[in-house]
Amino acid sequence: GRMFLERYVEAPRHIEVQILADGFGNVVHLAERDCSVQRRHQKVVELAPAAYLDDTLRRTLHDDAVRLAKHVGYRNAGTVEFMVDKQGRHYFLEVNPRIQVEHTVTEEVTGIDLVQSQILIAGGASLADIGIRSQDDIKVQGFAMQCRITSEDPQMNFAPDFGRVEVYRPPGGMGIRLDGEVVVGSRVSPNYDSLLVKLTCKEKDFSRVIQKMYRALAEFRIRGVKTNIPFLLNVLKAETFLSGNFATDFVDATPSLFQLDQRTDDMTKLLTYLAEVAVNGAKHPGALGPAPTVTEPTPPTPAADEPPRGYKQLIDEQGPAAFAKAIRDHKGLLIMDTTWRDAHQSALATRMRTRDLLASAPATADALAGAYSLEMWGGATFDVALRFLHECPWRRLELLREAVPNVPFQMLLRGANAVGYTSYADNVVNAFVKEARVAGIDIFRVFDSLNYVDNLKFGIDSVRAANGVVEATVCYTGDVSDPSRTKYTLDYYLDLTEQLVAHGIDVLAIKDMAGLLKPRAATMLVGAIRAKFPDLPIHVHTHDTAGTGVASMIAAAEAGADVVDVCTDAMAGLTSQPSMGALIGSTAGTELDTGLLMPKILKLNTYWEQTRGLYSPFESGIKAGSADVYIHEMPGGQYTNLKFQAFSNGLGSEWDRIKAAYATANEILGDIIKVTPSSKVVGDLAQFLVANDLNATSVVDQAETLSFPTSVVEYFQGYIGQPVGGFPEPLRSRVLKGKDNGYATRPGCEIKDVNLDELQAALKRKHAKRDVSFRDTLSAAMYPAVFDDYVRKQNVHGRVTMLPTKAFLMGLDIDEECEIELRSGVRVSVKLKAIGELLFNGNREVFFEMNGIPRVVEIEDKTEEGTTKKTRLASREKSNPEDMGSVGAPMAGGGGGGRGAGGGKQ
Repeated sequence: GRMFLERYVEAPRHIEVQILADGFGNVVHLAERDCSVQRRHQKVVELAPAAYLDDTLRRTLHDDAVRLAKHVGYRNAGTVEFMVDKQGRHYFLEVNPRIQVEHTVTEEVTGIDLVQSQILIAGGASLADIGIRSQDDIKVQGFAMQCRITSEDPQMNFAPDFGRVEVYRPPGGMGIRLDGEVVVGSRVSPNYDSLLVKLTCKEKDFSRVIQKMYRALAEFRIRGVKTNIPFLLNVLKAETFLSGNFATDFVDATPSLFQLDQRTDDMTKLLTYLAEVAVNGAKHPGALGPAPTVTEPTPPTPAADEPPRGYKQLIDEQGPAAFAKAIRDHKGLLIMDTTWRDAHQSALATRMRTRDLLASAPATADALAGAYSLEMWGGATFDVALRFLHECPWRRLELLREAVPNVPFQMLLRGANAVGYTSYADNVVNAFVKEARVAGIDIFRVFDSLNYVDNLKFGIDSVRAANGVVEATVCYTGDVSDPSRTKYTLDYYLDLTEQLVAHGIDVLAIKDMAGLLKPRAATMLVGAIRAKFPDLPIHVHTHDTAGTGVASMIAAAEAGADVVDVCTDAMAGLTSQPSMGALIGSTAGTELDTGLLMPKILKLNTYWEQTRGLYSPFESGIKAGSADVYIHEMPGGQYTNLKFQAFSNGLGSEWDRIKAAYATANEILGDIIKVTPSSKVVGDLAQFLVANDLNATSVVDQAETLSFPTSVVEYFQGYIGQPVGGFPEPLRSRVLKGKDNGYATRPGCEIKDVNLDELQAALKRKHAKRDVSFRDTLSAAMYPAVFDDYVRKQNVHGRVTMLPTKAFLMGLDIDEECEIELRSGVRVSVKLKAIGELLFNGNREVFFEMNGIPRVVEIEDKTEEGTTKKTRLASREKSNPEDMGSVGAPMAGGGGGGRGAGGGKQ
């Protein structure tokens, strides 16, 4: 019998020797190449000569390759491939009778053109004819390395990518060679080899060639298709590779190679956004007003490089209790500036971007150094930042905190509702408050939309646990100066305050959401609380809807309030807060003097006058104050948002009816406290009444057959708490007929805790391209669908926060130029040059100049013209990058030229 034996060669090095032979029996070698860096038997990195190879073994490989070629009478260029085991023994693998992909490294170290030599020999030339008289004529100088750059996505298991090359900017300099035909506009097909270009570098030694290759790869810019460059960079900095002690198992045995840096292609994504707006128009919900009236305003400069100390330092050094005492002991009136939150929420639908807030920060830290606080976070700003501005609210807090180190930051916390519109698990709210405190919030204005004490106490406890300043809030409605209003009386507010003080608070806030607190009522309410609680700091908030804001705040201060809310004059009045300048001027030289310097305040105001012009599309159209707020009692922050909703729902022409219906809805619901989220319930019901032509009587009579808005149903189910005086009957029973009765106590007591670690892990799986942080997890816990959409938008359009506001809101006009700061010290100039004709596929090419270099982005035309053209075409469905469930199916690409050794048998 016969027996066939094989030797298993474990993790060998793959060494190949380049030979060149003529038709006259002459054979030479051009030294060896190390091709051991392989993935799935496909070569990734090639070196010539092989680093740290024993010289005796090197000579043996050369001699065996030449001997084999002579033995078989080989002619022309070829590659003799060997495996070398861990003991230094070599095994013949195969001969490749052709030019290899990696031939460039041999050419670089020998100076011999292999392609030209092969053609000449095929034409009958001898080695001597092409300048090689003997082996001694072959001189190896330095080291050369080749990396194969392919259109493969390392994050998707190296699936071939395809598409149009939008940017192709290769590296250059001495010792850098490129072999490829890719240019801007090239289309990479899914039906062919994924190799884009071969990058070859040459240097004096092994370590230097690695450095040069790393630099070249880092400078290479290819946009429009994914590449394996991040993976190659990881290979070059791996310890095993740097040591030269690598074999064919290197890639599989080094999982860190696949821990890829998230290299964001910011400019291509931003150009895609600008091109989308140029072709299809701006899509910003609520932008019903005129176009922006100004370009980027000039940020004001502070008086000094470093801002003076403020109350922030007192909180950090001595804690909340010492801060509260200092506020009560302060002589004069303190202010909180709402410009960064409630002012633009009330006046501009909460659309103020971080970019414009940050530009005012240094001057704000200087001008308002003596202020009680800056209200700048929470409330609707969290939701709107993610949903409409495509910004991370946590990042806003971080950036502003860094820019304003001296003034306390204050947020609006909706008690058990945190910054959402419903109740959440207790552990979610507690984690949110703790993280907000760490990120930079000092003072938490804790309120409940129904003044529900159990929810208030929970919020207070959560802030106390995070070591924040507890500003517990009494939400004001009704009119304590009107004896006929018997539900929300002076005794009611005193009793509620007593319960809060007994639970342990630092400051009491009186939150007048709609501007109902008339001067006489302010005197009565604040005076009564001050008389009963002489050591309690009192902070009063109002809106100027009826035009009495300044008078009411002065009345409150004269009755004993320590702090009142105002905003910069340019953002003040109407549904916003009272004017800061008016209050400062009115109290100057009196016992209530704020101590703030008018020149600095006016300088800051000039900036906000200009900046407001950028946001003119979000102006509500309100021209003057209106005392009808005393009838409908609509919160100032809700007014502009509800008006936008009415237009979105086709009820814009019914706005006056909706305001009247708001008062009716409030009456139907039992005359409730109205502030987010309870105000949303009233607003939704008001629109429902108008849309269905219902009144206070008919809606109760028909309640069992009506399909009420979800917010109304959940209100009656106790999702946001229990209203003062209980739910109105029989309306509640009729609305909930056949439904779950919901909660009779604080919802958080019954809602199961959320496993935030599991949620974070799930988000990382869902959004694999994003480094999901714990703060992201909290955002998703509050707004799951909104967060998902925010991530999708970022994946497609990048960090739009870097765009100037006018460009973000309205795009660019033809030949309009804007400057984008990608990072500190790196600015890019972008000019829109032209929008191309409609292509056969329903797309348009949009032409830009970026730093003077032409760039082209192809965008689907979603207008009627583009849609009409697409309907005439029989086209296959394409994946939508904004839809996580829409997955493209690229055909696998071919090999990379040259089989790898892997683990072989001999």
